[in-house]
Amino acid sequence: MARIEPAVAADPDSDELRIDLPDGEEADDTPFDDEDEPLFERFKDSRSRARDAKRRAEATAEVVEAAEGLEGDFVTTYQPSRHERGWLLSSLGAFYAQGLIDDVLASVKGGKEASVYRCRAKPETGHTLLAAKVYRPREFRNLRNDKVYREGRPVLGMTGRPIKESDKRAMRALSAGTEIGKQMEHTSWLMYEFTTLERLKAAGAPVPEPVAVSENAILMGYAGDGDRAAPTLHEVALEGDEAARLFEESMRAVAVMLSLGFVHGDLSAYNILYWAGEITVIDFPQVVPVGENPHWEGILARDVERVCDYFARQGVDAARHPGRELSRAQRMARTLAPAREAAAAGML
Repeated sequence: MARIEPAVAADPDSDELRIDLPDGEEADDTPFDDEDEPLFERFKDSRSRARDAKRRAEATAEVVEAAEGLEGDFVTTYQPSRHERGWLLSSLGAFYAQGLIDDVLASVKGGKEASVYRCRAKPETGHTLLAAKVYRPREFRNLRNDKVYREGRPVLGMTGRPIKESDKRAMRALSAGTEIGKQMEHTSWLMYEFTTLERLKAAGAPVPEPVAVSENAILMGYAGDGDRAAPTLHEVALEGDEAARLFEESMRAVAVMLSLGFVHGDLSAYNILYWAGEITVIDFPQVVPVGENPHWEGILARDVERVCDYFARQGVDAARHPGRELSRAQRMARTLAPAREAAAAGML
């Protein structure tokens, strides 16, 4: 005789497991024993998957609904997919409402964490084109393990200032990993990038000009033209004097960061842009504070080594000695200390 198995239902809104028994059968109140553990784990996994599916569905509905109110006014040349349209328009709607951009022309870079779009700027901004870095919704993006980068740095709010530890409600949300706490971490990740760009630009580093920030996007200077965005150094072969000059500029950027008290954290030829003979360093959400993060020296050494490896392949002799270049960058940083103090006074 075939055995009739009870139907297991995972309720995404409850921590309880619901088991629907066949007609005429009563529940057995006997506690789980060791042999039942694999089955119980499958029940828990099923409940977790159901919760994740529900959250993703809700997130999709929210961003699509948010975009519907904008579609009548904010019509873009770039044609995103239906789901992309939701989070794209809702993320950039604030910039459109503020009169900073009036069109999204193209997608220039896609990623697991964020995508970058070429936007037509309003003349009042002083730009023809601007780049909008739009972070993917938390429910859909695949972030790296960022714990090592977050060590030693406070959580930032939308003002760019640290959330006070005396704010017990915020601290509880962060500690418990609630939805509010996750949103706070998302905001902090984004605001570290924006505030870092502000400080670096004020100190004269080769970075994009930060123009504006919203809850899910950063509007900044654009490197490239109307047909293509600036390629990364990884895509470019340099020669002779130009390679040597851009190596010096790259190491100066490292030194400016150090003078301001932080390390890029993920520096390489993949996030240094090249356009019209100049470089632009990008991607700063994972910046690491000098002295506060216990891993900062190793992370700095890795950044310098990656830059040196690229320029060594371009024939720059000095780049073959990352240890020597690291020491040089640290000495240079000490001479730039006044820039650190001035930028900190103006931006924090």
